Amino acid sequence: MPATVKLLLYGTTYCHLCAQAEAVLQAAGWVAEPVDIAQDDALLQRYGARIPVVRRLDNDTEIGWPFDESALREFIG
Repeated sequence: MPATVKLLLYGTTYCHLCAQAEAVLQAAGWVAEPVDIAQDDALLQRYGARIPVVRRLDNDTEIGWPFDESALREFIG
């Protein structure tokens, strides 16, 4: 992962899909900072029905579940 790309992983505690998304990220060699949407009403409203979602902070784009390593590579570049 290029040093300039910072990733966030929006999800919640005990979300099995979020755990799967984290595993895909790790398998691809990327680390995303977890963001628990349950702690923020605005995030819960925005992402509640879409988690897990990976967001790039450098260009403000997002990829939602389901995704695999190939889709992540294309998304991150």
